[in-house]
Amino acid sequence: MTQKTVKLGNHPLEPLNVDEVVAAVQILKSQQQLTDADRFVSVALKEPRKEEVLNFNPTKTFDREAFITVLNREDNAVYEAIVSINRNVVVSWEHVPGVQPTIMLDEQLECELAVKQSLLFLDALDRLGIKTPELVMVDLWSPGNWGSEEDATLRLARPLCFLRNDEKDNGYARPLPLIPIVDLNKMEVIRVEEYEYTKIPSQEANYTPDRIGSLRTGIKPIEITQPEGPSFTINGHEVEWQDWKLRIGFNAREGLTLHTVSYNDQGRERPILYRAALSEMVVPYGDPGPIQNRKNAFDSGEYGIGQLANSLQLGCDCVGYIKYFDGVMANSKGELFVIPNAICMHEEDYGILWKHTNWRTNDVEVRRSRRLVISSISTVANYEYGFFWYLYQDGNIQFEVKLTGILSTAGLHPGEVPKYGTMIGSDLYAPNHQHFFNVRMDMTIDGNENSVYEVNVVPEEIGEGNPRENAFYAKSTLLETEKQAVRDIKLETARYWKIVNDNVKNDWGQSVGYKIVTGENGFPFASENSSLIKRAGFIKHHLWVTPYNEDEIYAAGNYPNQHIGGTGLSNWVEQDRPVANKDIVVWYTMGHTHIPRPEDWPVMPAAYIGFMLKPVGFFNQSPAINLPPSSTKKKGCSSELKTSSCHS
Repeated sequence: MTQKTVKLGNHPLEPLNVDEVVAAVQILKSQQQLTDADRFVSVALKEPRKEEVLNFNPTKTFDREAFITVLNREDNAVYEAIVSINRNVVVSWEHVPGVQPTIMLDEQLECELAVKQSLLFLDALDRLGIKTPELVMVDLWSPGNWGSEEDATLRLARPLCFLRNDEKDNGYARPLPLIPIVDLNKMEVIRVEEYEYTKIPSQEANYTPDRIGSLRTGIKPIEITQPEGPSFTINGHEVEWQDWKLRIGFNAREGLTLHTVSYNDQGRERPILYRAALSEMVVPYGDPGPIQNRKNAFDSGEYGIGQLANSLQLGCDCVGYIKYFDGVMANSKGELFVIPNAICMHEEDYGILWKHTNWRTNDVEVRRSRRLVISSISTVANYEYGFFWYLYQDGNIQFEVKLTGILSTAGLHPGEVPKYGTMIGSDLYAPNHQHFFNVRMDMTIDGNENSVYEVNVVPEEIGEGNPRENAFYAKSTLLETEKQAVRDIKLETARYWKIVNDNVKNDWGQSVGYKIVTGENGFPFASENSSLIKRAGFIKHHLWVTPYNEDEIYAAGNYPNQHIGGTGLSNWVEQDRPVANKDIVVWYTMGHTHIPRPEDWPVMPAAYIGFMLKPVGFFNQSPAINLPPSSTKKKGCSSELKTSSCHS
C-alpha cells in the first residue's frame, strides 16, 4: 500500500487507524522480506517524543510511525521494528536476544487445538476414562521461568485443562489433573504431566439464565436518558468535558491509555497528566501443589490486556448515552484485527457532590456530582477485569479495577485438605491468590518539573504548646532520589503522597499539586527468593518515582514472558537518580488478596480496587463551586423557588 492511499491520523497521539495498521504491516513485510514463519506480536503507534507532542503545530506535517514486534518461529527470535507510514520506510529493525514476547491471541486458539489433537494428551485422557476430548477446555498459561533449560530456550505454554458436559457448560467446575507442556513455535505437545485427583469433580455450576432455574422477579426498569445529548465533545480521540480535556489511546498490551489530561481553570488550560496507563499486573497463586505452584500470570506483559478486550454492549457493560472507540490492531499473521467498541465512554450521576443547609433561613444548596466514565473490559481465560478511569467535576481523577469472572479451580489430591484454598463444591476448591496492578503516571502538573512529597500526620509533642495533648499536624518530606521514593502505605500516620510543582504557587503561596488517595492494598506473601519477586519486584512496594525515560514503560520490563527476572522498575531505581523538581513518572502498585468464598462461585461478584488523584492546592478554592443547581420539576427540590437554590 502506498503513501497516497493511506489516511493518516491527524494528531501525534491519535491511535493508528485501519489504513495505517495495514500500511505498516505491508511496508515491513515487503522491505524485510518476512515469511510465514514471522508472526506479528503487536502493531501499535510509536508515540513521538514528549517535546514533539507538547509543541505540536497542527499546520505542520509530522511523522506517523508504528512500533511492531515480530517473532520468527523457526529461529525463536524476537525483532522490534519502527516503520514510518507517511515516508513508506522501515526506520529500524533490531533483534532482541533472549526474550519471549507476549502470547498472541492466535496462539491461544492454536494451542488448544494442538493439545486436543496430541496423541500424548489423548492417551492421558483415556487413562482418566474421558472419551470426549472435543469437550476439554485448554486454557493457555505461561510457564514462568524457574531456571530450567526449557524455560530459557523454548517458547512454552503450560495450559490448565477442564472438562465440559457440553459446549455451553461451565468447564471450570471440572478441572483435570493433566498439564500438557506445549512448544508454541512448533505447536506440539512435548509431554503431559499427569497428577491424581481423589475424584474429578462432577457437580455442575452453570450461570446462564437457561441453566440456573427460576430467576428473581420484582426488578423494575431504570431508564437513564440524556434527551439533549451528552455534555462531552469529541474530535477523533480527543475529548472535552466539564473543563477537562484529554486524549484516549489503546494498544494490544496496555489496553486503555489516557494522554495529555488537562483542566481549564477559568480560561487557563492547566496540564496534570501527560500519560497514564496500567503498566503491568500479576496474579500470583499461593498453593504449593504441583498443578498450582507455577501460576503467576502477568496478564498485561504475558497475554496483552488490549488484545483480550471485550466488545462492549449497550445496556450491559455501559448504560446511558454512549460513545464507543474501537481497538485497532493486527493479528499474528499481520491481518487487520479490530475489536468493535473496545472502549466505552459515558456520563453518570454520582450522588451528592456538595450540600449545605442554612438552618437559620432554611435555604438549601445542593449540587449533584456527575462523572465521565472511560472504560474497557478484558477477559483473561477465566477472569474478567474492568478498567475504569473517572473524571469528576471537582478536579478528581480516579482509577478503578473491577474484578469478576470465574475462579481458577482445582480438584483434591488424595488425602489433601485444602489448606491453601476454599471448598466451593463437592471435590472442588479455589486456591488462594493475589492480584497486583501497577499504574504508570507521567505527571505534568502545571509543567514538566514536578516533585513528590510524603505526608505523614503526626501528633504534636506534649508540652506548653499542646496543653490539651490533642494537637496533630501534617509533616511533608521531599523524596529527592529514586531510592528515597520507594515507599509503602502506613495507616498509623494516615500517609499519603502529593505530586507538586514547587515552581508554581496558588494564591495562598502553596505549591500546586495532586495527592494520591490510596484504597485497598496489600503486600505479596511470596518470599524474596521466589521466582515471583525476582520477576515482579514492583509488587514489593506501593509507591515508586523515576525520572522520565521514554523506554521505561512497563513495571516488569519489556518482556516478562518466561523471563528469569531482574528487570523493570525495581532494577531501574537502583540508579538512584534525582527526582526532585524533575520530569518525573509516578508508579502506584495496589494489591488485592483473594481468599475465595463460596459466594464467589460459580461467577464472582465484582470486587473493586483503585485509587484517586485529588487536587491539593492546585485550585484556590473548590472548582465545583460554579456548578448550576440540578433542575427538576419534582416538589421539594426546585431551582425555580429561588435563584441558584435547591430547596427542601
